[in-house]
Amino acid sequence: METGDHNYKILILDLIGLKFDDQGKPDPSEVKAHIIAKGGVFHDVAWNATDILATGKLHFFYQPDLSTAAEILAITDQGQYDAVIAAATFIPRSSIFKSGGVRIGAGTGNMASASWGGGSGIGGVAPLMNTPGFNSRATAQMVFKALLRVRPNLPVEELHNRVIAGDFDTGRNLREYSAEKLEGKTFAIIGFGNIGSEVARIAQAFGMKVKVFARPNLHAEVEAKGFEFASSIVEAARHADVISIHVGLGRLDGAKQIFANTGLIDDAVLNALNFGAVVINYDRGEILDTEALARALEKSKVGYAAIDADIFKDVETGALSGPMVPYIAIAKRFPDKLELLPHAAADTDHPSRVGGAKQAVDQIFAAIEFKRITNLKGDLPVGYLDAGLQNGIVNL
Repeated sequence: METGDHNYKILILDLIGLKFDDQGKPDPSEVKAHIIAKGGVFHDVAWNATDILATGKLHFFYQPDLSTAAEILAITDQGQYDAVIAAATFIPRSSIFKSGGVRIGAGTGNMASASWGGGSGIGGVAPLMNTPGFNSRATAQMVFKALLRVRPNLPVEELHNRVIAGDFDTGRNLREYSAEKLEGKTFAIIGFGNIGSEVARIAQAFGMKVKVFARPNLHAEVEAKGFEFASSIVEAARHADVISIHVGLGRLDGAKQIFANTGLIDDAVLNALNFGAVVINYDRGEILDTEALARALEKSKVGYAAIDADIFKDVETGALSGPMVPYIAIAKRFPDKLELLPHAAADTDHPSRVGGAKQAVDQIFAAIEFKRITNLKGDLPVGYLDAGLQNGIVNL
């Protein structure tokens, strides 16, 4: 045990309960009860230096309404909290958490604190962790919600309006409408982790041909599950009718301060698709080259794109920031060809968020009390033990 006479302060950003209580507010009670059952203390206010905290305890301070860098830096730039749990909120580089951080979900690009070396967890003195698996099914299902909006391409809303208006005769008018089914179409999946493999499974259920680009060590697994393994991203995209991206940002290049997978989906990849293809990026906004996407939309190489990415708004100036911003300009150029979500595809499922938050709490306890790290991202800091991986797919 490492707690001794010290009291540890853990900051919780983002909601840890997406259902509402009788006051109409998101309810964190499930995670609160989990913290208390483990011997921790839950506070629904910010820590104050004048507070007298019980020693030998882990104190969790729930602050889900903070979002801007200025708000977060004001309470984290001096190491005021020992650790942090976050979902979508961006953690600034200058935030200090000497005992580590956990991202609820898979990607860690928003966890930019230098305490663990930034979003890839390379360098630093504290461990960076995540909770992979919990939001896999929610994300995969949202991928198909986006796809089914436009494919099969039957104009459902138009037909609905004609029926309501009494302006349709099935015998005479139905021949005016034709649509191609998903069965037999080719679905390219880039990345074969928890989310990518779930997307592949659903696509297969629709009777689609699935092509997967993934790490070479997954070649046998991909083919054993009945999918085609592609040797490159371009090969996966070749003649595909749909492409969905699930690789994460990759490692951060310290010198350039960009992630390895920034702009990974470029002109070469988009040009390999069938004309009118659907592009779905429910991973990270930066992975798709936005200028290449605009060119592909302009020449109808891409017929529709669905994007899920972070967007932040300064409460004082109204200025927008985050990887979603360049997509907004493209959406204005190509009306009805883009669907933009504010990093919501995986973050609106209550059981997934609660399950991920509970696991994050467990990981923080293990890191502080026993120096055991689960779901390590990047480097293992000196003095810690790597306890391996724990996936948490929620079965409903």
